[in-house]
Amino acid sequence: MSEPNDATFDIVILGGGSGGYATALRAAQLGLSVALVEKGKVGGTCLHNGCIPTKALLHAAEIADQTRESEQFGVKAELVGIDMAAVNSYKDGVISRLYKGLQGLVNGSKNITVVAGAGRLVAPNVVEVDGKRYTGRNIVLASGSYAKSLPGLEIDGERVITSDHALTLDRVPSSAIVLGGGVIGVEFASVWKSFGVDVTIIEALPRLVAAEDEESSKALERAFRKRKINFKVGKPFEKVEKTDNGVKVTIAGGETVEAELLLVAVGRGPNTADLGYEEQGVKIDRGYVLTDERLRTGVPNVYAVGDIVPGLQLAHRGFQQGIFVAEEIAGQNPAVIDEAGIPRVTYCDPELASVGLTEAKAKEQYGADKIKTYNYNLGGNGKSQILKTTGFVKLVRVEDGPVVGVHMVGARVGELVGEAQLIYNWEAYPGEVAQLVHAHPTQNEALGEAHLALAGKPLHAHA
Repeated sequence: MSEPNDATFDIVILGGGSGGYATALRAAQLGLSVALVEKGKVGGTCLHNGCIPTKALLHAAEIADQTRESEQFGVKAELVGIDMAAVNSYKDGVISRLYKGLQGLVNGSKNITVVAGAGRLVAPNVVEVDGKRYTGRNIVLASGSYAKSLPGLEIDGERVITSDHALTLDRVPSSAIVLGGGVIGVEFASVWKSFGVDVTIIEALPRLVAAEDEESSKALERAFRKRKINFKVGKPFEKVEKTDNGVKVTIAGGETVEAELLLVAVGRGPNTADLGYEEQGVKIDRGYVLTDERLRTGVPNVYAVGDIVPGLQLAHRGFQQGIFVAEEIAGQNPAVIDEAGIPRVTYCDPELASVGLTEAKAKEQYGADKIKTYNYNLGGNGKSQILKTTGFVKLVRVEDGPVVGVHMVGARVGELVGEAQLIYNWEAYPGEVAQLVHAHPTQNEALGEAHLALAGKPLHAHA
């Protein structure tokens, strides 16, 4: 839509990533006028250098593994190599198609004005872009996140890189060190191993994907050992030095690891510096914008969504927060988002998927004597045997109460998290899920079997 002369809107949104554009689309549906300010491309980190490109690489990695291992299925094939130019072309094609679709949605709305340029909050109700001011009856801060580093660790974009650089590599490195064993770190380690790279993960915390249930972490570590992905946990980083052939990393205890490049995957930080937030009274803690449960910043009519709000840095959280804020501004009084009810997926091989509380958190919240768990091994699931994957579905329930956590490990379990989040969010009891019919043979059936067992009537499992 073309820009009106008065430049006053119902909502001015600073940032066009997952949280920002979701706010814009929902607000436009509700008849509100919106200015969406974006200095790069609408779609933000997730679409352009986050979720979508990494998952495209992970799919290419899966194809490489399937080719390499095809003989066990009676199919004779040979993996000749990885053509990174072609992999990148495939990845960029996926991004391009999604970007065009998103542009069509945003630009096609008569209620949304896209403002290209870097915005700054210059008054509690005004965003300035290239000298022009846009006044909003409401302001939504959605400035997103960036790939973090550690103090004293200089990113050069060649030997010491972030995930942004890793997504545009024009070659397959011979070896790589991944600093950080969280979601981003294990996903890249998984991709590179499938592409034939010698990979070592270094993690300061005592286990990989430490935010997940401990049994999920252990299962992933077992699978990575089997795949010959090296990892060192409980080993804080000390320093990195350049060598003739790459980098040498020193970790706690003086141990050194050498490789062609170092990927710094220590998480993402909030993009809030120099945007005028604090000057206008918005409270910031360690870079994050503090909000209440209704995503209000404390400054009247100023909200925040997405990665700048403390909590899970996930695109689908940003979408939901954007929808919530648009409906809140429109006076619809939407239900508060339960952060624990947001599904989490790590797309390495094997995949991890979860929703709700870990066993440890559930015991902390309800008391250890009130918590029951059940672990259904995928060895008893027909489709998992066909896929030759191993793993489990673990349920955490309150005694005589609902299921409060679902944790899954195995190929494709990310696709099962939809039902898992319904079970958690609708506070289902095991007996209620046990009544539902799950198709055979599917991996989804494993969720049904786990609930049958936890309800005291196991079919293909021991109680």
